[in-house]
Amino acid sequence: MPSSVDLGKRLENTVAKLVAKGRYNSRSEVLREGVRLVEEREKALAHLDAALDRGLADAEAGRVYSPEEVFNEVRAKVRQVAQRQMKKSA
Repeated sequence: MPSSVDLGKRLENTVAKLVAKGRYNSRSEVLREGVRLVEEREKALAHLDAALDRGLADAEAGRVYSPEEVFNEVRAKVRQVAQRQMKKSA
């Protein structure tokens, strides 16, 4: 079904410039690309929302680590990486 959209002056100018530069062949191509990008962003946001929901559920169920545990683990991993780097450069 065809759509009629009012992009406003600034966005219409942007679309016109993209077509004039040859980046896109038509106004419709620009708009389709824009909608595809919105779809991608929405999909990424849905994944983030799901990850947040899992994290909140873990926290509510008590499946959490203290900051000290997390920092200790990170420090240990950083030391391991540093040691490997030192061995490689020796």
